[in-house]
Amino acid sequence: MHITEALEQTQPGLVGRITSAIHKHQLSQRTEQNYLHWISRFVLFHDQKNPESLESDDCQLFLAYLRDRIQVSRARLNQASQALTFFFQDVLGKQEAAATAA
Repeated sequence: MHITEALEQTQPGLVGRITSAIHKHQLSQRTEQNYLHWISRFVLFHDQKNPESLESDDCQLFLAYLRDRIQVSRARLNQASQALTFFFQDVLGKQEAAATAA
């Protein structure tokens, strides 16, 4: 199963919404791949809960997991944080601060 299939299972059309937002902002193909990767991992981490029901606290939990348990590099942690911020603000339309990699 491709990782983005998890997004489609939680909310049909979600991958399309993400890619449309990415294209609207004229982000690179590499950024698109990175964002889809991190958003998919985030949704999988939360047992494929409907992304609309996830909040900034859920982002903090995921980022702490990446930092403390997986021990991703600071650069990868920042990528994940930026992807989640983009997802919450530009895709889901939630304006609260979605994620910080602190």
